[in-house]
Amino acid sequence: MIDMCSSNADDTLALGIKLGQSLKNGDIIAIYGGLGAGKTVLVKGIAKGLGITEEVTSPTFTLLRQYHGRLTLCHFDLYRIEDEQELEHIGFYDYPGGDNVCVIEWPENAPELHANIRIIIQGSGNQKRHIEIMKNEDKNAHSCG
Repeated sequence: MIDMCSSNADDTLALGIKLGQSLKNGDIIAIYGGLGAGKTVLVKGIAKGLGITEEVTSPTFTLLRQYHGRLTLCHFDLYRIEDEQELEHIGFYDYPGGDNVCVIEWPENAPELHANIRIIIQGSGNQKRHIEIMKNEDKNAHSCG
């Protein structure tokens, strides 16, 4: 598990870059956090770590954006999803676990999602962020003093 405090967007971006460099095909990343927590900033870093040079933006209204680098990144924002039928209608469950990396913002709206990496971001606005990254094999949580 990685447990850190982020003082600013640059710290969050750097963490994302490091994570992106370690990802492999089939990885599914669920990012939990409130509005303004820095989820999309983290995804921008992950994209950079995957060698993606294209500008990464939040897919809030399109639900999915795909980017191509060392691996294909499928970036989902499920904020506006209201029920499981919507996910099935857009073919959401066809993407995770395939020959790509899936990053999902607002994964709580996809109850059948089985992510192998969970990220929890606490804080918003001008607050410092507490970020926990847990892989399936992680069993212990740590606090960031």
